[in-house]
Amino acid sequence: MSLSESSTPVVLCIMDGVGLGPKGDGNAVHLANTEVIDQLLAGQSPVGGDCFALDGGLAAHGLAVGLPSDEDMGNSEVGHNAMGAGRIVRQGAGLVDDGISSGAIYEGDLWRDLCAGETFHFIGLLSDGNVHSHEDHLHALIKRAAADGVKKVRVHALTDGRDVSGRSALTYFARLEALFESLRSDSFDCRVASGGGRMFMTMDRYGADWEMVLRGWRCHVLGVGERFLSASDAVRELYERDESVNDQWLPGFVVTDDSGEPNGIIKSGDSVLFFNFRGDRAIEISRAFENRGCGFDYPEPPPNLRCFAGMMSYDGDDHVPQRYLVNPPVIDDTLGQRMAASNRRSFVVAETQKFGHVTYFFNGNRSGYINESLEKYVEVPSDNVPFETAPAMKAVEVTEAACAAVLSGGWDHVRVNLANGDMVGHTGDMGATITAMEVVDDCVSGLLSATAKAGGVFVLTADHGNADEMFQWNSKKGDYKFDEDGGTLVSTAHSKNRVPFVVVDFSGRYKLLVEVDDKEELGLPSIGSTILKMCGVAVPAGWSRPLVTRR
Repeated sequence: MSLSESSTPVVLCIMDGVGLGPKGDGNAVHLANTEVIDQLLAGQSPVGGDCFALDGGLAAHGLAVGLPSDEDMGNSEVGHNAMGAGRIVRQGAGLVDDGISSGAIYEGDLWRDLCAGETFHFIGLLSDGNVHSHEDHLHALIKRAAADGVKKVRVHALTDGRDVSGRSALTYFARLEALFESLRSDSFDCRVASGGGRMFMTMDRYGADWEMVLRGWRCHVLGVGERFLSASDAVRELYERDESVNDQWLPGFVVTDDSGEPNGIIKSGDSVLFFNFRGDRAIEISRAFENRGCGFDYPEPPPNLRCFAGMMSYDGDDHVPQRYLVNPPVIDDTLGQRMAASNRRSFVVAETQKFGHVTYFFNGNRSGYINESLEKYVEVPSDNVPFETAPAMKAVEVTEAACAAVLSGGWDHVRVNLANGDMVGHTGDMGATITAMEVVDDCVSGLLSATAKAGGVFVLTADHGNADEMFQWNSKKGDYKFDEDGGTLVSTAHSKNRVPFVVVDFSGRYKLLVEVDDKEELGLPSIGSTILKMCGVAVPAGWSRPLVTRR
């Protein structure tokens, strides 16, 4: 059924980072006053319509979204990929695992070119979070570089504290240094060259803060930063100076030799590999190294590198970077493509921090419009301030734009991302995250009311958990983790909890497939097939089963 026959939009509201976690003192979603969300999760709508909530929600991590194992937490990239693809697609971490284990990534000219640089530099996130990178990949690449005759390796390590525990950097540096000790010889020199927090430098996304990338550039390339004799010395000293700082925000530092000179600035003739596999926070630094649309003025002329590459292609349409080791997942025949091919009109809105997720990632890692005559993408610029200081973010403005689209009668599908639960949840600030969730609740209420007025269908879900688990959770014990003094340990990472799936139908056309067996197996890919079905578009063979059926 097309819009010309019925003005009943299908509204998909993605509450970013809002999972179904255990109700307790560490769950900001539970602690917040979220009257509307609570009613919807209970299968009740405050404004009428047929409301049904899937008991237990949808899986949003691990195998259900194409990650290597169920030990891998979900993230916004794979979550939106999965919803837009409508079926499980093998994701970046698994593809890198395959390339390393098979040796395929070492077989082409690119690896040989990287090894031919005077110094082989590795830049990326040093942790085992497996969201942007994994330390195992870095270790394997360094081992292979040594085996292939590379003489000098330098690592520029971004500390995590977001996808892993807030102050865990020393663990990862210790393991990296142990690897160096096992490999170091008269013919192979390997050291950490620089470091700093992932939210302080280098890993900006969506052009939100190019100054952040410049800080990383100055540290990695020019050796600008406080100097220490080792990365571990740097982290310990920075911890001691500020008990509140976690690894995300560590200031940039430079590791030196015994004379105090930086031991690994990036020079002409060197090679650089950015070893993150996830794209959103890798694009800007890649543009800077390739001198392609860099958003800052270079402090000095950039080095003439022997070779620059990414672990994967971070933006396939713009070819960033131009060279990469592992081919990205090919996601074709997406929800967006199916909608456009069926002449359905889609309106998509989010603020800057998540705009790429509801467009680029949702559309199968594809930049730009699928069919601009049938689509409208609206980006509400995010404020460049710490999220805990402004937990409302731009949710109200995003919601206003979405509601206007719903009420316009001009769109078959309206897709909106509310970023607060994830971005504020990552700060670890419980009070701010509770406030963020209350803002989200108000926005959900507004979207629900607009959909009711339009006689449409409202779908509420999330891409992964975060705000639902603000303290570290011990799944084996079914309780929070505690420090030596009995205090709860703050979590700034995503959770592995399932996420909501609620439908409120004001058209009277649909019912939930409550008879679906194996609800434990249902995951985010079912979102894509469900939206297609409700927009009157045939669900392709091989897609996950829709979660609604016609009455």
